[in-house]
Amino acid sequence: MAQKQKILIVDDDENIAELISLYLTKECYDCRIEQDGESALKAVREFNPHLILLDLMLPGMDGYQVCREVRQSSNIPIIMLSAKGEVFDKVLGLEMGADDYMIKPFDSKELVARVKAVLRRFQPAPAAAEEKPDAAVEMVSYTDLTINLTNYSVVYKGEPLDMPPKELELLYFIASSPNRVFTREQLLDNIWGYDYVGDTRTVDVHIKRLREKISGNLSWSISTVWGIGYKFEVR
Repeated sequence: MAQKQKILIVDDDENIAELISLYLTKECYDCRIEQDGESALKAVREFNPHLILLDLMLPGMDGYQVCREVRQSSNIPIIMLSAKGEVFDKVLGLEMGADDYMIKPFDSKELVARVKAVLRRFQPAPAAAEEKPDAAVEMVSYTDLTINLTNYSVVYKGEPLDMPPKELELLYFIASSPNRVFTREQLLDNIWGYDYVGDTRTVDVHIKRLREKISGNLSWSISTVWGIGYKFEVR
């Protein structure tokens, strides 16, 4: 029998947390609830979740701090939950390393759909990758950079580079079509899906984070095409 995927729910509102757990348990997920940041970090180590649903307004250590701490050692997908719906709050959450951001109150069906979508995109399965023939490995390579979508790995200047799934998928997507210009809308559709409820600033934030991690070199770079979008420029 396949092992259930584990979801860590971090919310100090017991009623909301229990309701989320109820919906996800019905979808055959194994859920654990924590109500503060310190307990959440401990649960990440003990429970080893496949995904974290993280409320921002927590007692003591807030959700932003929790996200920052998790990202120092792990690329576990994180969906932030917050009553704050301003663009600034969403962008800050994404810059901290969140993979998605949902505004309270939210529809339970949408939450389940977002959880499934994020988990689908984060499937780093090295064992499965080893079983595939070389021809089936999805990988692109340039000077100082190798992106492997099959096992979700990036090697930059000879060193493995930790990268959340959305960033890696975005980098792989544009690098697979060198010198092709993609609009922000095209990147949203292809990386986040047609049903993604968000704005194009999401793309800008992820491009910014990629540039902070890989500066490019004389033969390639992530370039902005003003008024249109971005491209992986190969010279």
